[in-house]
Amino acid sequence: MDSSVRAGVPWSLAHSAPGVGGEDSGLQTGQLGEVSYWARTWMLRQVLHEGLRTSFHKLGHFVANHPVFFASAPVLISILLGASFSRYRIEENVEFLLAPKHSLAKIEGNLVDSLFPVNRSKHTLYSDLQTPGRYGRVIVTSRRGSILDPHHVNSVLKLHNTITQIQVPMLGFNYTFAHLCLLDDSKSCIVDDILRVLEEMRSARVYNRSVPPLRYPITKLKDGREAYIGHQLGGVLASGGRDGVRSARALQLTYYLQAASPLNEVVAATWELMFCRELEIFGKVHPELNLYPFTSSSLQRDFQRTSRVSERPLLFSLAVCLSLAMLCCSMQDCVRTKPWLGLLALVTVSLAALTSAGILNLTGGKYNSTYLGIPFVMLGHGLFGTFEMLASWRRTREDQHVKERVAAVFSDCMLPFTASTALHIVTFGIGASPFTNIEAVRLFCRNACISVLFNYLYILSFYGSNLVFAGYLENNYRHSLFCRRVPKPELLQQKPAWYRFLMYTHYNEDSTEAGPLCAYESHLLVAFMKRYYCDWITNTYVKPFVVLFYLVYVSFALMGYLQVSEGSDLSNVVATETNTIAYTRAQQHYFSSYSPVIGFYIYESIEYWNTSVQEDLLEYIKGFERISWFESYLNYLHGLNITTSLSWNDFTERLRTGFLRQPQYVHFTDDIIFSKRADGEFDVVASRMFLVAKTTENKREEMSILLDTLRKLSLTSRVKFIIFNPSFVYMDRYASSVGAPLKNSCIAALFLLFFSTFLAADPLVNAWLTVTVASVEFGLVGFMTLWQVELDCVSVLCLIYGVNYAVDSSAPLVSAFALGRESTRTRWVKLALEQHGVPALQSYLCYGAALIPLAAVPSNLTRTLFRCLFLTAIITAFHCLAIIPVLLTFLPPSKKKRRERKNAPENREEIECVEMMDSTRVVDQITTV
Repeated sequence: MDSSVRAGVPWSLAHSAPGVGGEDSGLQTGQLGEVSYWARTWMLRQVLHEGLRTSFHKLGHFVANHPVFFASAPVLISILLGASFSRYRIEENVEFLLAPKHSLAKIEGNLVDSLFPVNRSKHTLYSDLQTPGRYGRVIVTSRRGSILDPHHVNSVLKLHNTITQIQVPMLGFNYTFAHLCLLDDSKSCIVDDILRVLEEMRSARVYNRSVPPLRYPITKLKDGREAYIGHQLGGVLASGGRDGVRSARALQLTYYLQAASPLNEVVAATWELMFCRELEIFGKVHPELNLYPFTSSSLQRDFQRTSRVSERPLLFSLAVCLSLAMLCCSMQDCVRTKPWLGLLALVTVSLAALTSAGILNLTGGKYNSTYLGIPFVMLGHGLFGTFEMLASWRRTREDQHVKERVAAVFSDCMLPFTASTALHIVTFGIGASPFTNIEAVRLFCRNACISVLFNYLYILSFYGSNLVFAGYLENNYRHSLFCRRVPKPELLQQKPAWYRFLMYTHYNEDSTEAGPLCAYESHLLVAFMKRYYCDWITNTYVKPFVVLFYLVYVSFALMGYLQVSEGSDLSNVVATETNTIAYTRAQQHYFSSYSPVIGFYIYESIEYWNTSVQEDLLEYIKGFERISWFESYLNYLHGLNITTSLSWNDFTERLRTGFLRQPQYVHFTDDIIFSKRADGEFDVVASRMFLVAKTTENKREEMSILLDTLRKLSLTSRVKFIIFNPSFVYMDRYASSVGAPLKNSCIAALFLLFFSTFLAADPLVNAWLTVTVASVEFGLVGFMTLWQVELDCVSVLCLIYGVNYAVDSSAPLVSAFALGRESTRTRWVKLALEQHGVPALQSYLCYGAALIPLAAVPSNLTRTLFRCLFLTAIITAFHCLAIIPVLLTFLPPSKKKRRERKNAPENREEIECVEMMDSTRVVDQITTV
């Protein structure tokens, strides 16, 4: 092979076989072709790599030639776009944000609403937090005794009377519950059946009659009608037999409102506010009762309250991060210290955040509380970029012109920083695509893409231009804070001690290669990394413990990974000290024995009179607590000694003219839709029944299983039915909808890492990055679960960011190691840590300090955000500062230096020399043969 070619080929390729240089004429053609192929591939990769570095070198020159423009333009753009906050709006529809957009439950809901309008039957389709329309709800618990005790019954009825008398003044008229309530067929307000039971109990005690037994969960009312009260009476202790309920700890009342017009909507919203205020007053007057109010607007209000309660902690977080960033950039040398660049790093991120927020406002976007995570995404991305630039500045020669030093910084840092920015945009861009089924995740990813893009552009321009200004101060030996020229050592010795302390610097007029490095070693973190940590982490006796600790990490991560659960509970995204959380806890404590009411809808005409169809229907609803017109009708026929296998005409006629005319069954009229045929006869074209399942504490998981089971049954049954409850809109396909953006983003990241192999200095760089990302994400999912964080939209967004954060941290370290030639693995691990360990450590410290105030925010959303992001920082730091350096010392890419001796009769065994530092001298010791 020609010597000019061999000079550009890696040593390992040029000497991978004997005789490549023409010395061995027996080299086979296939081996030569293989070596030639890898040589050409390596050369192409080098050409692309160097071409990109040259482009960024020229960009650095351009920024250094126009620093004023690049410093002022981002500020002006941010101010102009920041003025758009007059268009600031908040997204109020929580279902739009958190419910899967494309789900079978929504299609079923539309079909159900076309047959039996949900707004008119929402009092029968009870749901915990997802009841449609306007309503007010309160859980009443007794501090002592049963809620069914006479004095508590009187207090509850008094509370009901107080609520119905709430007046809302509007346009000269006082609206009460009677004007706003949902009406039944007799034009009376629909109230809970438990209130009728309490009225009967009080009336019986007043007239000294025996109190009728109260059955549970289905009881019979005074008019003979059966009613389900499982969601109205909680904490029940049943005595068994005919005595019914012995005691109960809680009672729930719901007041349904109608909003048929915009005026009604405004009045109903005001009534809900006055409802909560009246309950607060009533609770102070009656301390023997605990009241937990909840309205249709409570969830939305408490979801957005997170933003308000986070304001002070976020400002404190910014101040802490700002102080620590300035401290990390400071050193004793008053010329080379760069505290202002630490400050400007946070200013750069803030300007980018202001710009992206302005674009959001101008494009008609609406704010929601999940956007609280975007500043932390930008902070993690921006800190790595700025600290890497500052570390690269320290490695430049001080005798160079400022423009050359800035160009060298751009050439050194901007290629990996651009690649990580592209990875951010790709991963979040996939999450922002229309394929994402949860709107909150899609909107977050879209705005994160915009924010990261402007963060990158502002670091190139604003931060790069300020690096130019700082460079001129340093080259002219001016104080970095006061901009005053520092006297030379002989003049400085004549000054007072305090002046010498403030003006201390290392003059380096006789520049040598080691001069700048020695000057910057007074930086605390640089000295710590170079003198102590690098030798310690690569010590032969430390490595086994690091590997052992990694195996423990994998074990605990696997334990958590096997326990991952989805978090479709809406209380996970609201502030903690709110009505929603208090109501949800009371609901789970007292009313978790039964599921929400499930509507069983038969949406086509079937042969109800057919005995086999009757048996199928009874088999389907067996095992549920049920309110069923069909079962009641069959019992009605049995009571009249009439067979149930009637003809179609007799079955339908007795249903219409006999059964539905009875007072105790007349309410079933709303559950059946009749159609008049051409011959004048009637047919049942659709009907519904209501089912309730017995549940345990794992209510939501059991409901998901029940939903899937009944849907599978509906596909194979000859009776065409669907099931529906408003809560199904949130539960249906939630796990797949939440996990899909994470899966798609990870796949996109892997593809990007694979196809960017030609841009990397070594193909094994991308392999190491892929392994690192997989390990970090695996640990993050596992430890997140062990820290009681469920898989919801917030945690998934953090997992998507974890992919980018891991690449941001590990890419410079692995690239620096892979570029190293002509030395040992251990030596290049140390050099990589010296160059990139310090900026990584600075980023981890500042980012962790910024996250800690987030833990003090009283919100479940920020709690999830803090735990996931904090775990991301800790796990990534563990990988980049411990695991990767240790593994690189004995895993590929190899740094073996193979030597050929011209007079050797055969290939000699290859050895690797490792430098080991003892207490007195450096010894070259052979460690591998």
